[in-house]
Amino acid sequence: MIKVVSFKICPFVQRVTVILEAKRLPYEIEYISLSDKPDWFKGISPNGQVPVLISESGVALFESDAIAEYLDEIAPPLEAGSSPEQRALDRAWSYQATKQYLVQCSTMRSADKTTLQERTAKLANAFAKAEKQMTESGPYFKGEQLSNVDLAWLPLLHRADIIRRHTCYDLLQGYPKVQAWQQVLMATGLAEKSVAADFEQKFTDFYLSDETYLGASRECCGSVRDDICCTASCC
Repeated sequence: MIKVVSFKICPFVQRVTVILEAKRLPYEIEYISLSDKPDWFKGISPNGQVPVLISESGVALFESDAIAEYLDEIAPPLEAGSSPEQRALDRAWSYQATKQYLVQCSTMRSADKTTLQERTAKLANAFAKAEKQMTESGPYFKGEQLSNVDLAWLPLLHRADIIRRHTCYDLLQGYPKVQAWQQVLMATGLAEKSVAADFEQKFTDFYLSDETYLGASRECCGSVRDDICCTASCC
């Protein structure tokens, strides 16, 4: 059976596990601490990072982009009959998401309002590109069929959903098509299936701690956070 080595709140890991879930490929998962990496992990991960996927033949694969392509080669694609050009475009749009994972992480960890606003603006550039590219028909990025592009963006949209629910701060504010896309992807259940049972608690403990601007004060409307709130159903 395929094995995935993971850190619980890593978006790059979730990109791999959500592909496994969408393709219904059986796998097992082992969680490690990145601050205290076991020696066996150092021996199989050239870059010292997660995810690592150990194939059924025992080969340790690393880098989420490479793992995603490997999974497309060993299992039927989500979309049959895509042309080489379309597959290249799908990889390009997937990359537009994955290169924002760390941008989003730093945004959520912002210690003050100014930093949060600056980083949110940088992250918003990616959502603006998606908003412009998405079809009108939907409900997914390319239309009616779930694709690899949707799975690459899911970690971003999942984390934005958690932040909005806990703080009223919407990282997708101003992008209605992306917001609708987020709701559709969350409704598939793939987000929850692709993370640990305690993922949301681990996530909020880190990104909504008292060390972060978003976490230090989570009150909704009527508080000093009116600049952040008054944009969601909590208000």
